[in-house]
Amino acid sequence: MADIKIVRPDGQDAGTHTVSEKLANATAKLVTTHRAVVAEEANKRQGTQKTKTRSETRGGGRKPYKQKKTGNARQGSIRAPQYAHGGMALAITPRDYTKKVNKKEKRAAILGALSVQIEAGNVTVVETISFAAPKTKDAIALLTAAGIAKDQRRVLVILPQVDDATYKSFRNLPNVEVRTAPSVEQGAKTNAFSTRDLLLAQKIVVAKDALARIEEVWAK
Repeated sequence: MADIKIVRPDGQDAGTHTVSEKLANATAKLVTTHRAVVAEEANKRQGTQKTKTRSETRGGGRKPYKQKKTGNARQGSIRAPQYAHGGMALAITPRDYTKKVNKKEKRAAILGALSVQIEAGNVTVVETISFAAPKTKDAIALLTAAGIAKDQRRVLVILPQVDDATYKSFRNLPNVEVRTAPSVEQGAKTNAFSTRDLLLAQKIVVAKDALARIEEVWAK
């Protein structure tokens, strides 16, 4: 078991949160973490790249010159790959880059990465993370209260649910990513954090309700 200090948005102490045993002791093999991150990156690719083959380029229906007695190599079309504006040899066509990782592996990778961050003392729990209106000044004040220096790089902020005002407050801060905890409701709008987000973050600021949601969904 591990205890994480909870702070209020103004920086005052608000007690501690005892991390569930499953989350605190979670581990993941390197190969599992690698597979999860590779799949996350691959699944972002649209795969819509396309180049034309010689059969798809316009023109070139007439033989450019006669077959023999020109001293040149025989050619059948000016849209062959060796000509300017010709088709591509081994043309790139749309493809699906999707890689599948089963739920058990994905969950193990996320819990393992989060457990490492908790053990390293890089996770700060804030009682509430919410702003009435988008204001970068309020976002900076909250990060300062959470012990994040102004020049701190790669900060991950985890909210319990999608909040446009809070997202816009952090949007102008460089190297600060805002994500949400997993949703327990089917079809609910979410922007859940990934294994890659956890691995890249140097500091993690998580709302108290978001941490409870993580333990409820992923660390049962």
